[in-house]
Amino acid sequence: MALKDMFSLTGKVAWVTGASYGIGFAIAEALAEAGAKIVFNDIGQAQLDKGLAAYKEAGIPVHGYVCDVTDEQAVRETVGKIERDAGAVDILVNNAGIIKRVPMTEMSAADFRQVIDVDLNAPFIVSKSVVPAMIKKGGGKIINICSMMSELGRETVSAYAAAKGGLKMLTKNIASEYGAFNIQCNGIGPGYIETPQTAPLRERQPDGNRHPFDQFIIAKTPSARWGTPDDLKGPAVFLASSASDFVNGHILYVDGGILAYIGKQP
Repeated sequence: MALKDMFSLTGKVAWVTGASYGIGFAIAEALAEAGAKIVFNDIGQAQLDKGLAAYKEAGIPVHGYVCDVTDEQAVRETVGKIERDAGAVDILVNNAGIIKRVPMTEMSAADFRQVIDVDLNAPFIVSKSVVPAMIKKGGGKIINICSMMSELGRETVSAYAAAKGGLKMLTKNIASEYGAFNIQCNGIGPGYIETPQTAPLRERQPDGNRHPFDQFIIAKTPSARWGTPDDLKGPAVFLASSASDFVNGHILYVDGGILAYIGKQP
């Protein structure tokens, strides 16, 4: 197979969960550019409509669905709709997620469970819903959006770190259980990415200096910058394509080197 063909996604159906904006949108955009037919979902009609408008502006044909990925019945119904509208899913990107930044001793069990439900249970529910069709088609790709918090702890993110650590191991187990069916399940672990949610942490202070958290990230990142959603496009296409057919159970950290770096001496 020619190298350029190894990265082609022509004829593939790619479902990116929670892909109305941000990282999910950027990944969907990359998969579409590589030739995939894109489907996405969001939890409510308002969010879905914003996503549909964004894809239209970008010139990307999509099918969009309202679906709560923590609801097993809703996911089954959405899978049926996708198969009717676009075809069986070849590529699944479990992108939908939430974070609640609360000190552990102040966090309610209900809030902890909600983060686990969205960030860990939902990828389990969605993955098991598309695996049977992947087996029938002779293979498929599952990409879980993990995090550096799959490897590291940090103040106020106990639930998120627990969920992403679990998602890392779910990734490895799906690879172990279904690799013989030509299904590759890998993860992408983004570092600190420039998104609207992180914009306040990157604003210049009144005195012209960087925000303290911005200074912290720059100092901890060998690349000396935040990542951008575009930095995730190449890794996503690689893991979605035939180029990664012998890569399974791997977490690809796209973090500018943070996990490899102990940091500068004070």
